[in-house]
Amino acid sequence: MTTAREDLLAAGLAVFDRDGFEGATVAAIRTRARASNGSFFHFFGSKKELASTLFLEILARYHASIITAVDGSCGAREGVARLIRAHLVWVVNSRREARYLFEISRSEWTEEIRGAQRAQNSRLAEAVEQWRAPLVERGELLPMTSRVFFSQVIGPAQMFCRGWLSGRDRADPRDQTDILIACAIRAVVVPDVRHEPGETV
Repeated sequence: MTTAREDLLAAGLAVFDRDGFEGATVAAIRTRARASNGSFFHFFGSKKELASTLFLEILARYHASIITAVDGSCGAREGVARLIRAHLVWVVNSRREARYLFEISRSEWTEEIRGAQRAQNSRLAEAVEQWRAPLVERGELLPMTSRVFFSQVIGPAQMFCRGWLSGRDRADPRDQTDILIACAIRAVVVPDVRHEPGETV
C-alpha cells in the first residue's frame, strides 16, 4: 500500500507528463492523488519542491539500474554492452520517468538540488569506476575521465532515446542496441589485435 507522499509524487509525475511543468498545477496533482490541500503542503512547500524531489528520486532509480549493470566479472566489451543495454531497457520500461528526467524536469533547480544531483552523479561515477579502473590499468579500456567515458558510452544512447521520448520517433530505441554498442566499443575500448580488419567484434 502506498503512502500519501508516494501518491502525490506519482500524481505529480503523471500530471507533469501530461501537462508539462508550466501547465501542471497543485490542484491537478491533488485531484489525481485524491489528496487535500493540507496533505499536499504537509509534504511539499510548492509544486517546484515536489518536482525537484521527484527529479532526485527518479535520478536515483536510474542510477541504480546503471550501477547494477557492471561488476568485476565482466570485461571491457561486455561491460560497455551492459551499460548501454541497461540504459535502453530502463528508458523503455520507465518511459514516463525517463521523459521527466531527460525531457520535462526543470533547469532552474535550486543550488541545493543541483548539489544533490552532483552528489548522486559522483556516486554513479565512483561505482562504475570500480569496474572501469582495473580495465584501464590492464590496457583494455582507453584512459579518459569518467565524464568523457559516460559521454561516449551513454551519451549517444541517451540522445537517440530523446526522439522516442518526445514522440518524434516511434521506433523502439532498443532496435539500435547493437550499433550503439559497436560505436561505443570503438570509442572507449582498446583495439584488440586479435581481430582482423573488418572482422565482426
